[in-house]
Amino acid sequence: MPPSRPSRARPTLSSLALLLLGIAGFVALWSMLSLSTGRQHGWMAVLGALDVVLMLRLGRWPAGPGRVLAALAGTAAVVVASNWLVIAGQLGRMLGLTPLQSALKLGSHHAWTLAQLANGTLEIVMAALALLVAALASR
Repeated sequence: MPPSRPSRARPTLSSLALLLLGIAGFVALWSMLSLSTGRQHGWMAVLGALDVVLMLRLGRWPAGPGRVLAALAGTAAVVVASNWLVIAGQLGRMLGLTPLQSALKLGSHHAWTLAQLANGTLEIVMAALALLVAALASR
């Protein structure tokens, strides 16, 4: 009898749903904190990376390059979505819109311009550190 190959474990639909729920929850938390204080809170990117890694481990994603890529993608999604909602919330406040209404109307060029103005060196360093933390912690 020939030796059988070990089956490659794949993430299930429930583990993907858990990851998306974790990302959405952290984006909501970071956005609410930033909108209530009027500051960017770039350090939250590192906590977001740890949250994504925790969701991957709770979802029993198999270790390896797939989990590292999922952690990097999830962390990038947290950073981008949080910045988008904070920008939209600040603009929406001036226009009488909710953050979600404003986020749906916000254009990418306008968001990019405002993100460059709002994010300083510290926020960029924290986002890069978050990606490094996500890659190392998800191995």
